[in-house]
Amino acid sequence: MPDDQNQPQGFLRKFLALPADSVPKTIFVAVSLCLVASMVVSAVAVSLRPVQEINQAKDKQINILQVAGIYDPEVDVIEAFSRFEPQVLELASGTFTDQFDAATFDDLAAAEDPATSRALTDDPAGIGRQSNFVTVYLLRDDAGALDKVILPLHGYGLWSTLYGFIALEENGNDIFALQFYSHAETPGLGAEVDNPRWKALWNGKKVSDGSDEVTITVAKTAPPAGKDYHIDALSGATLTTVGVDNLVKFWLGSEGYAPFLENVKAGEI
Repeated sequence: MPDDQNQPQGFLRKFLALPADSVPKTIFVAVSLCLVASMVVSAVAVSLRPVQEINQAKDKQINILQVAGIYDPEVDVIEAFSRFEPQVLELASGTFTDQFDAATFDDLAAAEDPATSRALTDDPAGIGRQSNFVTVYLLRDDAGALDKVILPLHGYGLWSTLYGFIALEENGNDIFALQFYSHAETPGLGAEVDNPRWKALWNGKKVSDGSDEVTITVAKTAPPAGKDYHIDALSGATLTTVGVDNLVKFWLGSEGYAPFLENVKAGEI
């Protein structure tokens, strides 16, 4: 009977017969570990996605509460946020639309969809495309009268796109607060947009002096209109300062919320 040792060995048998520290076995173990690890990471990411989405929504709500000046860490966020009236705004007309559900409308996704956005040729904010529709938040007093409007805005700074909210009083011209919730500007320089002392400078400033142009200016020196329309530049962060100035002027101007703010001033909201 033929000797088994004289028979050609299969690939698997040859592989198993190799020393444990051989190159093929080392490569096999490394690749196997990478595959298993990637599968575990993918499974965890998928399972945690709903939690991440809930946390992102909660963080956004907290920022809106903060910029409106009514955030209280002792009060449930969902309960506090229920005071707001979200509305999907059509920028061109300055009026609300029922084409979308404000509770689920995704502003950023709409800005990337050619069906709901437009490419910008004059783009001082550096955002590329602008959604035709934006979710805004109305805060009313106990009598139902408008108290504040919270408007999302974003634009490019030095290293990143800054995303935030600006809160305006019921007259559509007085600024209550400005707050950014996402950016990657330089710590200690452009990231000073998060400094409470700098953010406090916005309170009580005015958007416009009554002209058709946005008067509020973020710069080293005040505009001719005076200090009511001036926010000090960020020290050592010239390009971030220019970015904030550009994005605020863009969003509060004719290409942004100006038609809506005219309706607010007229008492039609």
